[in-house]
Amino acid sequence: QGIVYPSGNYSALPFVAAPFTIPDQSDSMLYLAFSEYFFQTSSFAYYTAGAFNITIAEETCSYFNISTEIFGSVIPEVAQYSVTPYPVMLKLTAIETPIVSLQQDSFTLEIQGSMEVFAVLPDSSTQSLFTMSITANTSITVNTFDQKLMGSLCLNR
Repeated sequence: QGIVYPSGNYSALPFVAAPFTIPDQSDSMLYLAFSEYFFQTSSFAYYTAGAFNITIAEETCSYFNISTEIFGSVIPEVAQYSVTPYPVMLKLTAIETPIVSLQQDSFTLEIQGSMEVFAVLPDSSTQSLFTMSITANTSITVNTFDQKLMGSLCLNR
């Protein structure tokens, strides 16, 4: 049962380690087990370090062809503000420590955050268009196929 601390901060963490047992089996040479506490403390350390804050720059958005024109077709206020299509920049920020919970054969990750969308103007300055709250809940199942560790990701909501 490992603990991950934020860099340079070895203070008490907001989680309590719960005991867990590993099934008594002797048919394999190696067993790996990770506690929910390990993932919770890792999530807290990454959140504290700002690792869940991501800026998707103009170059990436232009690769996916995301512009004010796309948002304007969905949000009329953006269309009124930006008659000329501009590239956009997305700023994703986690607003709480992501919650990790383990089940028998999978684990879930819930992240609450916000997304701010900026128009990138011709002089490279940015203009905030809108901000929205986001909650993402994802399940990840890990299996072994042909001696390879495989995972499947499912966006629950």
